[in-house]
Amino acid sequence: MSLLRTSFCICLALTGACSNLKSSDQAQTPSQTSFNALDVLCIPDDPDELEAWSEYDLWQRIRDSYAMEFDDNRRIQSQLAWYQRHPDYLSRVAKRGAPYMHHIVEELEARDMPAELAFLPVVESAFDPFAYSPGRASGMWQIIPGTGKMLGLKQTWWYDGRRDVVASTDAALRYLDKLQRQFDGDWLLALAAYNAGGGTVRKAIRRNKKDGLPTDYWSLDLPRETEDYVPRLLALSMLYGDPERYQLSLPTLENEQHFAAVDVEAQIDLAQAAQMAALDMDEFYRLNPAFNRWATDPEGPHRLLVPLSAHETFQSQLQTLPPEARVSWQRHTIKSGETLSHIANKYQVSVATLQSVNRIRGHNIRAGKTLLVPQASRGDAYYSHSSDQRLARKQASGAKNGKTRIEHTVTSGDSFWSLSRKYGPSSSAIARWNNMAAKDTLKIGQKLVIWTEQADSKQLALVDRKHTVPSSEALTRKLNYRVRSGDSLSKIAAKFNVGIDDLLKWNTLSGSSYLQPGQRIVLYVDVRAHRG
Repeated sequence: MSLLRTSFCICLALTGACSNLKSSDQAQTPSQTSFNALDVLCIPDDPDELEAWSEYDLWQRIRDSYAMEFDDNRRIQSQLAWYQRHPDYLSRVAKRGAPYMHHIVEELEARDMPAELAFLPVVESAFDPFAYSPGRASGMWQIIPGTGKMLGLKQTWWYDGRRDVVASTDAALRYLDKLQRQFDGDWLLALAAYNAGGGTVRKAIRRNKKDGLPTDYWSLDLPRETEDYVPRLLALSMLYGDPERYQLSLPTLENEQHFAAVDVEAQIDLAQAAQMAALDMDEFYRLNPAFNRWATDPEGPHRLLVPLSAHETFQSQLQTLPPEARVSWQRHTIKSGETLSHIANKYQVSVATLQSVNRIRGHNIRAGKTLLVPQASRGDAYYSHSSDQRLARKQASGAKNGKTRIEHTVTSGDSFWSLSRKYGPSSSAIARWNNMAAKDTLKIGQKLVIWTEQADSKQLALVDRKHTVPSSEALTRKLNYRVRSGDSLSKIAAKFNVGIDDLLKWNTLSGSSYLQPGQRIVLYVDVRAHRG
């Protein structure tokens, strides 16, 4: 036993401060050693031993707290092979996750949870705190809106707790811990439930029980994504657990906290906060990705993360900053006909903020009165990861291969599905260009950017026309439609954006004809003008 290990054991025996050590007979993977990472909670007093302790990097601390038991199999090997073909990806996401990893490990140890879960954000988001999925999941832990609300994560115009480094980590780990208790301590089933939902996993278990089959994770019939999800995490634990074996080069992860949390107590301009912490805005937003706008939420939370090295300086400057100087203010004189909504849009603030700051109940305002409006201290582009700037970059991302940019204003009845048929690109592509998910609801008046193959103004002019006859210029398709209960000529005409007279002509019907459920009729539909 090494001197360092002996020192830790003495520390444990004398102080009793570290009581949550795993049992010595706990099953270990081949990459594990007998040294338990929880020992590091007892920091040695001897300077030489303290130096040795500080060299115990975070990677090793994670490996020594591995706790998941599993047998290698074909599904894990398949994921392992993909990662081995992409070593640069593994190094890149490890580097991206470096600022957050120590905090995650600390939280896992405090809850006595397997250290392998520290790699879950790699599977979920590649450690991108701004990740947003087609399923409306957000943040490094990819939490959907409903689950976020259930877990107490605030989601407002100003702030989204699903992206908050501290709040989302706490919520995700609480949720995982709840799931593993629901599945009798089976972490593989808990992970499957985190991905597919507890109901999906329980349903698969009931099916296997009914058929007399095993009910472990590997035996269940689960969605394809979920069947890949758990093996992906286990493959990562093998790779990061024994990088030399897999010829993987990893960035250094020091065994120390990267950031400190500071309670700024009230709303503050993020540009001002970043300057006080001596950070550029990209680095500042990477630690504080939850803020959608140029300032913290006036209603809180008021917690900011700053690098540990900048903590004292930031605290000192914050104490000398007068409360009225945290945010710039502008006075707006209300004009006749203006509403709170108009004013909020003009100054890029929420209606709730105007109401709160000016102590307004309801929406009634009077022309000639003055409103106090919080104002960003820098131009919009300076707040590099605000919601607006992220959206602008996404909307520009389709500018390739000679595609034409269309700016569409959402009207009543619009959906991603109808816009796909109107302009050509898939629903998922249109959603992606606008930093949304295809399941998201569109709002009337919302501005969307759509990139289309349509190349000239003549073709674009056709988009908003109704085509009642087949045309070589239009993207017209013959459609065999089966009449449903409740359908009428007028409803079908409105649904497919065609004329009633054309419906009658195409199907040799008269105006007095009655449609029967199951009857088939022919339509010629311009897929770009079809509004669904």
